[in-house]
Amino acid sequence: MLFWLTELSDGGDLFNLFRYITFRAGGAFLTALLFGFLFGPPLINVLRRKQGKGQPIRDDGPEAHFAKAGTPTMGGLLIVGALVTATLLWARLDNPFVWMVLFVTLSFGLIGFADDYAKVSKQNTAGVPGRVRILLGILIAAIAGYWAAMYHPDALRWQLALPVFKDTLINMGYVFVPFAVIVIVGAANSVNLTDGLDGLAIMPVMIAAGTLGIIAYAVGRVDFTEYLDVHYVPGTGEILIFCAALFGGGLGFLWYNAPPAAVFMGDTGSLALGGALGAIAVATKHEIVLAIVGGLFVVEALSVIIQVLYFKSTGKRVFLMAPIHHHYEKKGWAEPTIVIRFWIISLILAMIGLATLKVR
Repeated sequence: MLFWLTELSDGGDLFNLFRYITFRAGGAFLTALLFGFLFGPPLINVLRRKQGKGQPIRDDGPEAHFAKAGTPTMGGLLIVGALVTATLLWARLDNPFVWMVLFVTLSFGLIGFADDYAKVSKQNTAGVPGRVRILLGILIAAIAGYWAAMYHPDALRWQLALPVFKDTLINMGYVFVPFAVIVIVGAANSVNLTDGLDGLAIMPVMIAAGTLGIIAYAVGRVDFTEYLDVHYVPGTGEILIFCAALFGGGLGFLWYNAPPAAVFMGDTGSLALGGALGAIAVATKHEIVLAIVGGLFVVEALSVIIQVLYFKSTGKRVFLMAPIHHHYEKKGWAEPTIVIRFWIISLILAMIGLATLKVR
């Protein structure tokens, strides 16, 4: 929205700064962070008052979690509110990729909100039926995948770009849309599974968003893509502003989600943020790199899949409890130990993902 101020510029004044994506990304970060600090306490008070008993705790969960009973959920409203407000304020609103990512974020956030509301109102952990959530997610992701493809350059449309291998593209045709569905829905549900300890999900999401923001900025600049030998996707640079807003909003939320959490992210936040990461990867043609950068989320999801399949076939368990962060809780690891070590792993994976930009 503030980009229109460039029309007042003569090329050498303060208004000229609004032409630069990096300047507006900094503004989006600070706006989202301030939003979190300003609206965090009143939102938490409202959620605590409205929800009463707070988020239901699983009966079969780790014993330490029963002490968290009464903590309100739906804290994702704070993150989504911050990042949407900051993005609308600082991004170019004529950019189709910005709207595509916002569409996915808000749509998955609504699914998560409905799920959280059902859990809180009924005081059980069932929520919205899984089949309904998946079907809605598939529909949203299919729209987003087709949307992104329509704005990709002709040479990249329907193509899968491989990291490391320079100039290597795989023509997927219309199968690209189902592939985009897998990426976006998979990312949304993987982040959702990771959100099981105070602060566990939000920091890896922020790290992944920061990494994808750098990638989006790089692939959106023709000079950078020529130097790095990566595919140029015009317009994706504006996604950096969304990622900066997510980072700022995430920090604002973490202030209240740090152990002991005053509020939980809930599915409202985890589905929205996971879907956003998937949408950014599809827009920038870095779907496979997302699996590296978000490797922690992949491992969390795989631990659940392995546990379910192995139990159904043998009646035994591979892990003491899935997702895998609960396995380490059962082994006696302290919650802060698990959280911080998983943060470290996320940062390492992000550095590996960034390295794919230059390793060709």
